[in-house]
Amino acid sequence: MKASTKRLVTSGMLVALAVVLSFLVITPKFLYGGGVTVFSMVPIAIIAYMYGTRWGLCCGLVYGVLQGIFGAVGSQAFAGLDPLSTVLMAVLDYLVAFAVIGFSGIFRGKMKNHTAAAALGGAFGALLRFVCHFASGVILWGSYAEWFFTDVMNNAFGATVLESFSGTGLAVVYSAVYNGLYMVPEIILTAIGCAAVFGIPVLRRQILAEQK
Repeated sequence: MKASTKRLVTSGMLVALAVVLSFLVITPKFLYGGGVTVFSMVPIAIIAYMYGTRWGLCCGLVYGVLQGIFGAVGSQAFAGLDPLSTVLMAVLDYLVAFAVIGFSGIFRGKMKNHTAAAALGGAFGALLRFVCHFASGVILWGSYAEWFFTDVMNNAFGATVLESFSGTGLAVVYSAVYNGLYMVPEIILTAIGCAAVFGIPVLRRQILAEQK
């Protein structure tokens, strides 16, 4: 099998695995998107570590397109949005948010310890995804902040936030809390998952053999 064909087939299988893992949730999916999954970003991070950032970004983008389709069909993620907001959400929450996981290969060749490089890279790619979701939350979903802290987080913390913030400040806190609830665990799990993959000798050898 030619190297280019092998890369395409391997990447396709890993993207498919990422999609499958995205349906395996530790926590229930949030009403407007988000939820802690079972290592769903790890396959994209591994692609980036094997084949480099450019290829990782391309595969992450494909993954983002698929997630956008499933998000539109399986949740209320796009509910009530005008055309411009729909486009912005598709770009920020799906296309860009999942494409940037491809930066997980950023430490490839820069550290002697491949396990540490893969784990840190995976965490970095996941962190960039959080930044995209955070930006989308502030820009598109800030109007939901008062409802969120009144009805969803109907506790002392929610009351304190409502007393302390308003306007853009409230939207920033809302987006950080909402997206942090699932993305912080996702960042941690992605780092752990990448380290675990490299902890398996046969997989580590195969990944390193694919590097050019």
